Amino acid sequence: MIATELTELLRIRVPVVQGGMQWVGVPSLVAAVSNAGGLGILTALTQPTPEALRVAVRETRAATDKPFGVNITLLPTINPPDYQGYARAAIEEGVRIFETAGNNPGRLIKYFKSHGCVVIHKCTTVRHAKSAERMGVDVLSIDGFECAGHPGEEDIGGLVLLARAAQELRVPYIASGGIADGRGLAAALALGAAGVNMGTRFMCTVESPIHQNIKDTIVKATEQDTIHIFRTLKNTARVFKNSVSKEVVALERRPGGAEFSELRDLVSGARGRLVYENGDPDYGIWSAGVTLGLIKDIPTCEELLKRIEKDAEDVIAEMGKKIGLC
Repeated sequence: MIATELTELLRIRVPVVQGGMQWVGVPSLVAAVSNAGGLGILTALTQPTPEALRVAVRETRAATDKPFGVNITLLPTINPPDYQGYARAAIEEGVRIFETAGNNPGRLIKYFKSHGCVVIHKCTTVRHAKSAERMGVDVLSIDGFECAGHPGEEDIGGLVLLARAAQELRVPYIASGGIADGRGLAAALALGAAGVNMGTRFMCTVESPIHQNIKDTIVKATEQDTIHIFRTLKNTARVFKNSVSKEVVALERRPGGAEFSELRDLVSGARGRLVYENGDPDYGIWSAGVTLGLIKDIPTCEELLKRIEKDAEDVIAEMGKKIGLC
């Protein structure tokens, strides 16, 4: 058993957090992760309204008596969702663990802390992590360049970013991006992390709600099957490399670039959601990290976390032998 500050704080057995993923972080997956010993995370904005989030929290609680959390990601949008409404609904339903991400999280963090909650905030730079630390977060999720979704604009890989976090941060932090197995967990612990956050790996489990064909596509893929879109718009996102994402990049690379209005239909969230429903990996944009190259099967969450726990323990023990510590 690997005990860290994270397992003690969250009361979980394995120091693994299932990251909040749009259209994926639903009760079935969240409960499975928590029942397996990790921390499952409901994605608030997957639910159409705060009232729908209430229902999702109740469904999750009916399926697990273990801790789980809720993710609220602050999006750059003209018409923002009712973030406060989602936060209030989750609090009123008894949720006491939150994952936040995005810009200007101070108001939400203050609200959660006023209700005695544990807050995990996801950052892509040490600079932003230190700012969140000053806001009072309990845990920082350090998102390296390898991650799915938005890695920021500074292109710093996890190896350096986590080592920098060890130098600078006072609160516990977890490694996010590039982690999919026990070797990754052991490496993260060696870099000072108290655990890891995984997204793409949990997409490819039995309990994941996405279409079987997308899971099979992930298993067949390699670490070369992702691509960055929105580089020219300074809103970089790592997604699966398919015909749609390649078209987006081609438009961005034209002389003069592309306006978001020219890309809107291609990158529509509705199209991305349908990928997970209809099983066509070329139908729209969908997030995936370079851990695609590490994923070779579709286990249950219980099988996955047991394997990660054992493999990490074995790697740590073997390292001790290799360098003569035991």
